[in-house]
Amino acid sequence: MITSLKNNKRTRVSTFDKLKNFKKGKSIQVAFDKEASSYQLKKIKEKLQEENKKLLKRNILIIIALISVIIYVIGFVKI
Repeated sequence: MITSLKNNKRTRVSTFDKLKNFKKGKSIQVAFDKEASSYQLKKIKEKLQEENKKLLKRNILIIIALISVIIYVIGFVKI
């Protein structure tokens, strides 16, 4: 209760003040100094696909293991 009273006491900035003091910033342009060749892009793409396949296989194995454990436990628990 004391905390809520303290929070109610603090001064708050009104929404109108926030909008009045809002300054539009400059749009940020993303620039890359270096460019990758088509060969490098192909290698990066292949590497990412290989990593994603490994992660997918690992996740599938974990899910199958968990499901099998849950089925095993449910089979032996009698209500």
